[in-house]
Amino acid sequence: MRSLLLGSFLAPFIASAQLGGSDGFRVLTVPSSARASALGGNYIAVKDNDINLGIFNPGLLNKEMGRQVALSYLPYFDGIKIGYASYAHHFDSLQTTFSGTVQYVDYGTFRRTDEVGNEIGDFRAGEYVMQIGAGRAIDSLFSIGANVKYITSSYDTYTSSAFALDVGGVFHKPSKGVTVAAMLRNIGRQTSRFTDVREDLPFEVQLGVTYKFKHAPFRLGLMLEQLQQWDLTYDDPNAAVEIDPTTGEVIEKKVTNARKALLHCVPSAEILLSRNFMLRVAYNFRRRDELVIANKPSAVGLSFGLGLKVSKLHLSYGFSQLHLAGISNTLTLAVRFSDFRKEG
Repeated sequence: MRSLLLGSFLAPFIASAQLGGSDGFRVLTVPSSARASALGGNYIAVKDNDINLGIFNPGLLNKEMGRQVALSYLPYFDGIKIGYASYAHHFDSLQTTFSGTVQYVDYGTFRRTDEVGNEIGDFRAGEYVMQIGAGRAIDSLFSIGANVKYITSSYDTYTSSAFALDVGGVFHKPSKGVTVAAMLRNIGRQTSRFTDVREDLPFEVQLGVTYKFKHAPFRLGLMLEQLQQWDLTYDDPNAAVEIDPTTGEVIEKKVTNARKALLHCVPSAEILLSRNFMLRVAYNFRRRDELVIANKPSAVGLSFGLGLKVSKLHLSYGFSQLHLAGISNTLTLAVRFSDFRKEG
């Protein structure tokens, strides 16, 4: 029974991308940064001093992120805990900023039973990612970066591991308020397997653009996800079937190219009320399309949050409606040691 429950807990991860559910290591797709969560899940095209963006798109790593520590925590369903700890350091001699991150998903402790339901002990389950990233500027407009990741999953006595690579490039022109970023995420291979079947990693191609108004406190963004696959629609076995009254045959509903394009889009906005306070909001069309319940739509697909600087602490909160029965609340804390040194 507990193994079935574990599968149900993992369902939101799999359902978050109706790309088959055949990929392993879904921890790689969880937006455990509060800012990223509030802005739709993948926010790769803002170049500022936020290390939490730099560890997911290494092309954003820059000198302003140096000597910064970030901690993020996401209390998930039924006691599942997700989070990471990260540190960045800039080396002037190499003109490169490096980051190190440890990310985890703790599924907790489960009761072990035999075939007739007798309890025979407990077991634990979890997934872990160890990541090293590096980013540097090519010139005043372009920067590049890469992450190398080691991932391991442990479910009782069953274990699996993999290596993955992220590659990101960024075009940033502050005078025009424009940032454009592209990423290849989770290029890699499973090195040890749960079974004889090798699982793919959740490879993804992403493109993002943001525009910061020069004389208004707004930053608008558009993230394009899952660009490695054009058609993200799928056959819903629970969808209502329409019958032609003349022929009695099922009327096939055609999916337009406009709808297919929309499923890749995540529009977002940041309202920069001051240097110390900002509001964030986004809408994920694909999440809405895949996870909404027709007669109880609620706010599935909507996410929002805020950023707040208190003294030297940078706090972020992200809310995301994943499903009618699934709400995500993410908290992130960042501290730059250089801020204390400047004051001293």
